[in-house]
Amino acid sequence: MARFIANIPRIVVALLLVAAIVNLLIGVFLRYVMIEVTDYFDLDPVRFTWVEEVGEMMLAWLTLVGAAIGVRERSHFTLHVLTHNWSPRAQSLVERIHHVLIAAIGAIAAWYGVKLCLLNSTLVTPGLEINLAMLYASVVAGGVLLVIYAISMIVSPPPIDPDAVH
Repeated sequence: MARFIANIPRIVVALLLVAAIVNLLIGVFLRYVMIEVTDYFDLDPVRFTWVEEVGEMMLAWLTLVGAAIGVRERSHFTLHVLTHNWSPRAQSLVERIHHVLIAAIGAIAAWYGVKLCLLNSTLVTPGLEINLAMLYASVVAGGVLLVIYAISMIVSPPPIDPDAVH
């Protein structure tokens, strides 16, 4: 059960990625096929402005939750210009300081994300009339996940692999 809970962000990102691809395909179909069909048969055009709104929301959630997953899986690009020659203890200390900074940035993002949610809670998107707080909630979720994952890397860092390419 704990493993499933730990994998929820990855499952959400995978589902969002599939949904974003489907959304993109629907947008292409509506724009390049249905416009021609409705013009040919002299029908009212099919509205597809909602595709952009849905895509924007999915992109925000994918980016912010995905960034947190990248911190947890250590898949973000890092450049070890100076530290690669340092002792493993010094490298570990630098990694922990690095994750403290990531946690701080995540906390700031979550804090201001909450403020943005509250500020925009009465506004809706023009096409689908989705509450804009849903868009800014991605900042809160991503920030909280950044804090959680960064703290987990501080408390229990993976071993330093001297041959690893980061």
